[in-house]
Amino acid sequence: MSVESVFPALEPLLPRVSKPVQYVGGELNATVKDWDSTAVRWCLMYPDAYEVGLPNQGVMILYEILNELEDVLAERTYTVWPDLEALMREHGVPQFTVDAHRPVKAFDVLGLSFATELGYTNMLTALDLAGIPLHAADRTEDDPIVLAGGHAAFNPEPIADFIDAAVLGDGEEAVLEVTDIIREWKAQGRPGGRDELLTRLAETGGVYIPRFYDVEYLADGRIQRVVPNTDRVPYRVFKRTTMELDEWPYPKQPLVPLAESVHERMSVEIFRGCTRGCRFCQAGMITRPVRERSIEGIGAMVQRGLEATGFEEVGLLSLSSADHSEIAEITRGLADRYEGTNTGLSLPSTRVDAFNVDLANEISRNGRRSGLTFAPEGGSERIRRVINKMVSEEDLIRTVSAAFSNGWRQVKLYFMCGLPTETDEDVLQIARMAKEVIRAGREASGRKDIRCTISIGGFVPKPHTPFQWAPQCDPDTVDDRLRKLRAEVNLDRGMARNIGMRYHDGKPSLIEGLLSRGDRRVGRVVERVWRDGGRLDGWSEHFSYDRWVNAAASELEPLGVSLAWFTTRERDETEVLPWDHLDSGLDKEWLWADWQDALSEQEQDDCRWTPCFDCGVCPAMGTDIQVGPSGRTLLPISPVGKGSPVRNPSLAGG
Repeated sequence: MSVESVFPALEPLLPRVSKPVQYVGGELNATVKDWDSTAVRWCLMYPDAYEVGLPNQGVMILYEILNELEDVLAERTYTVWPDLEALMREHGVPQFTVDAHRPVKAFDVLGLSFATELGYTNMLTALDLAGIPLHAADRTEDDPIVLAGGHAAFNPEPIADFIDAAVLGDGEEAVLEVTDIIREWKAQGRPGGRDELLTRLAETGGVYIPRFYDVEYLADGRIQRVVPNTDRVPYRVFKRTTMELDEWPYPKQPLVPLAESVHERMSVEIFRGCTRGCRFCQAGMITRPVRERSIEGIGAMVQRGLEATGFEEVGLLSLSSADHSEIAEITRGLADRYEGTNTGLSLPSTRVDAFNVDLANEISRNGRRSGLTFAPEGGSERIRRVINKMVSEEDLIRTVSAAFSNGWRQVKLYFMCGLPTETDEDVLQIARMAKEVIRAGREASGRKDIRCTISIGGFVPKPHTPFQWAPQCDPDTVDDRLRKLRAEVNLDRGMARNIGMRYHDGKPSLIEGLLSRGDRRVGRVVERVWRDGGRLDGWSEHFSYDRWVNAAASELEPLGVSLAWFTTRERDETEVLPWDHLDSGLDKEWLWADWQDALSEQEQDDCRWTPCFDCGVCPAMGTDIQVGPSGRTLLPISPVGKGSPVRNPSLAGG
């Protein structure tokens, strides 16, 4: 049955809301397909506002991969702002897609990509507006399969009651496999109903169906075990890893937002994974092994993406972009290619020890010389050994001195507060480091207008990292240390005016910690917060710490656990963690050993360049780290700005 657009009912409401353009669709490179000619229909959601969700690479990639299939349709939906939510409820307008304004409930799958746990209440808003039962147990064949992915899906237990399924890891091949299973099940006449479809998904070993697993608890509140309740599902669910990135050159036609978004650029992921071993970094741990996109593949994607979008900035993305083994050749080749044009390059993520001025000069060759950003993460050498962030202060000063002497005037430094074993002194060292940066910059440049901004976030222990056992620092301690740091910065008035300080208080981090390491009992808290008005919790103006604290007290304490039990409590080696049955490829014994190394302030090298440390990923994935150099190049080529024809087929998409 064809599905009608809800736009006739939506359109009269748009003049009454802020930023109505974010709801109208029609972006450059968007896809609208005929409903009746497709067999499987996906609705993809990044559970946040349009301006944050549209640039998300993960959703954009899956949107394009699915729409390339002739009999598959994919559309997008985002979180609506509270002003439109109220009007939609008043006028009976359901959650809709921005592509063809079809009701979300009509689709076969609602796929949500969670980059952060603070998007959970946004999912409940979308489900409720769509008319989809909040609880998976209440859904019928008429409801979509609610499928979670993204980094937060590596512990989906806090939302286990609300989702039907979760996929761990890379989505490119996973969505095609899920699509095949749904297509076949529908073609067969939907045998066995919803349960049979979910069972077939679970049998792949790479799709987690929470309803097929029972959680048993000990008297003290800890988990005793998580076991399947049906014999057709595996005991452990494994993450998906896309190995050959050159075979997946997406997005080929990036979406161009109609409304202002957080990233106004065309982005290319140049490699995936990280082996630096920063103990706090979930992304680095769960995306192993390192997989590099080839120099030719990157060139082709840049060329095609710029032609398809008209963007004037290319972001070379990864967890640490300067770690690509051929980054010098890539940046030099692209700088040559686009010299004299309006096209600028950026490396959004750069480590101090991977940065050099030659690289920076290539990036800024077209005259775009913004500030440099580095992430020491910890203020003292001691705390950097604990977190395995092997960056010395000498490295930082040497790097910024070279940059300042070559014309840069400002540096931003990222740090965390509340790290395991952290003391006040570790945090106060941030002020000393910032002052040393100013001093070195003035000396290297001979100028006084040197700026250093320190940006500080609260540390949140994450699953599948060595810090998954660590106690989280309470917000009062974090806030007290930040106040002391501000006072320390201000002690030297001659430098304080050149040091900016940006930080978030510790309260949102504690709630993120609850959701990050919570189990199924935390789902009650999420639902209570949502019913009490919780919306857009990732936005400071909407977040209410008291609402979360009160909900946790009401829902958890009758069960013998609490907000503090899930956050500031240290776990021991024998405790069954809520995500132990979800396999990221990392060996739990290796993670524990690395946690012990952290406590004894022992560093671990980057295994890209040293012998294997037996983290478990490569044997589990049946693969190995991919690393160059390949010896290939983007050159020879004539610069686009000179009006000469492109001679290198790798940059012409050939």
